[in-house]
Amino acid sequence: MPRSDNLTGALLMMGSMAAFTFNDAMIKGLSGHVPLFQAMFLRGVLTTVLVAVIAWRMGALARRLPRADWGPVFWRMVGEVGSAYFFISALFNMPIANISAIMQALPLTITLAAALFFRDPVGWKRMAAILAGFIGVMLIVRPGTEGFNVYSVYGLAAVAFVTLRDLSTRRLSRDVPSMLVTLITSCAIMVFFGLASLTDTWVPMDGRATALISGAAVMVIGGYLCSIMVMRVGEISFIAPFRYTSLLWALILGWVVFGDWPQMITLVGAAIVVGSGLFTLYREARISRRAREAQRKQLSLGPRPR
Repeated sequence: MPRSDNLTGALLMMGSMAAFTFNDAMIKGLSGHVPLFQAMFLRGVLTTVLVAVIAWRMGALARRLPRADWGPVFWRMVGEVGSAYFFISALFNMPIANISAIMQALPLTITLAAALFFRDPVGWKRMAAILAGFIGVMLIVRPGTEGFNVYSVYGLAAVAFVTLRDLSTRRLSRDVPSMLVTLITSCAIMVFFGLASLTDTWVPMDGRATALISGAAVMVIGGYLCSIMVMRVGEISFIAPFRYTSLLWALILGWVVFGDWPQMITLVGAAIVVGSGLFTLYREARISRRAREAQRKQLSLGPRPR
């Protein structure tokens, strides 16, 4: 039987989340062996080269970035660089499942930020879900307890910078090629971590470290490609919830590779965050569906006679 567009989109979303989480696990495997800035710069070089080849093959390099999109692209770069620094710093010093659980708050923070800065309408039900999600995040980071440290704050900062990145992406023109924006962002990350690595002492790379960095670059590219393709098939309301499969991968990899398993209160907090995010996505999809139906009904009625 032919696969439906929704199933294809769901598989692509799960593939994207798996690729990004495997990338995280490979980068975390370098902790204590390769300095953070060195590791991220080397991965940035490989990623930028691969993205440039793909962008060239897709014809994205022949396109010019409209002047109106310079601002959103700049702030998107700021968000990407900031989130990479804070996320990887936290990843080097926290269990992968814990930092992944914190990042699941993104749909909530994006909805809240869009309401605050873009005046997007948000009803009381979604606001209640956002509040519940933030309570779940507090259960994960647990401020004031022995397990709370600066890297928990780094995880929250990563969420804030990814929110900035995604809101800036929303402001881009529809005709801007995704791979061109990805290439610009990849170059920014490479340059930032390259300059930052000059403040560190570089260490020799053995075969294991080289394989992990190379594998991380490949996984990042795979995640990018799947995330781009997923926007072109199926209904986003059906596909979006499958982004939470990244938490399942983080739990599995954290347990199998690093021997970490979150405390019960962390799992409860993660469940609250995921549940709140799913409800928010459901409400947004329902509101969008009503708006489309109302528009379709208005068009079907045609212009009023004069």
